[in-house]
Amino acid sequence: MVESRALLKLRAPKGHRGFESLPHRFSRFNPMISESDARAKILEAVRPLPAWKMSILSAVDRFAAEDYLARLPLPMFDNSAMDGYAVIASDCRKGVRLDVIGEQPAGVDRKLRVSTGKAIRIFTGAPIPAGADAVVMQEDVVSDGDEIVVNADVDPGEFVRKRGCDLGEGQKILSKGERITATKLALLASQGFDQVAVGGDVRAAIISTGDELAKLGEKLQPGQIYDSNAILLTGLVERTGAIVSMAKHCRDDASSLENAFRAAATNEILIVTGGVSVGEHDLVQETLRNLGAKIDIWRVAIKPGKPFLFGGLGSCFVFGLPGNPVSAFVTFLQFVRPAILKIMGAKQVDLKKLSARLTTNQRNESERAHYIRGKFEDGDFTPIGRQESHALFGLSQANALLRLEAGGSRKQGEMVEVELF
Repeated sequence: MVESRALLKLRAPKGHRGFESLPHRFSRFNPMISESDARAKILEAVRPLPAWKMSILSAVDRFAAEDYLARLPLPMFDNSAMDGYAVIASDCRKGVRLDVIGEQPAGVDRKLRVSTGKAIRIFTGAPIPAGADAVVMQEDVVSDGDEIVVNADVDPGEFVRKRGCDLGEGQKILSKGERITATKLALLASQGFDQVAVGGDVRAAIISTGDELAKLGEKLQPGQIYDSNAILLTGLVERTGAIVSMAKHCRDDASSLENAFRAAATNEILIVTGGVSVGEHDLVQETLRNLGAKIDIWRVAIKPGKPFLFGGLGSCFVFGLPGNPVSAFVTFLQFVRPAILKIMGAKQVDLKKLSARLTTNQRNESERAHYIRGKFEDGDFTPIGRQESHALFGLSQANALLRLEAGGSRKQGEMVEVELF
């Protein structure tokens, strides 16, 4: 494979370390490592891509590459929280008549002033006239020509939004590594920011392998199954915010795998599903090595998902996931998802965790940590369906994972920690 190695001359983008500096410590027979060690190695290897600025109109669901501070207070001036009348609170008691001397709509401040015994018609969001210290709702007055009759007592500050009561100048409004939501974008816009610095775009290639797989729409031959893993992984990758730039199926053939891997290595991430174990038709690891890839992790003490691979092909990070759909799903969530998020510049890369009451007894007799699929609902966690690596229907009904340590058990009614997906 000398020619193949010569053809593959890939450089990491500026600021992206890739695998050139990682030691090649593991042989193809490297021992199974713990889940925590595998995760630590992966997160140590990956680095955020260089930041760039983009319009806030397109920045939703990206990650901020720097802190942002408020330039302006919110509100920027005292304004009315209601349609009504700007008044002096001490003037107002039930039955009092006040002269209406003007009107202040939302918009340009008309520089009006309220004096004792007077009122100014005002609308929601309009600046409070000088001299006024309260707003009486229009429902609490009776209009009588150029006068109003007040039907309620009024307290100072009533229905007045004070300058800076929501946000002060210099207050942090967005933190580096924080996901940019639509509401965060609205806050940036309120401060006059039209651009925001974000993490780089992560491009991912997905390659499913196996002679047994048929494309959607094709007629199944005896012994074949449809390629559901490619669909599963595409959805999971896109949900992180990364871009799926290539999705391809390869038969169990070294030549086709080699060509696909070479094409995929121009991306930041390559995800291969199937063919990463040790059978005669499991060619992924050997083909990667023949292309000059460095394999840093192979086999992790996790159930489902032991035959998991992590390495580097040039500047591209390679993740080899098991072919069984539940195994691919679990290993993606525990290893691939955190890596993608870190490369995108995210500060928080973990799944959301919540406490739940376990509805059934559970025991893990395996020597590996077991991720049990189930449903979190109304504070309860209920395991769903068959807990086997092929059981796609049960997975489709689940929304959370319960991690049981090797040899561990939990009883019905116990409070456990679950990860929501």
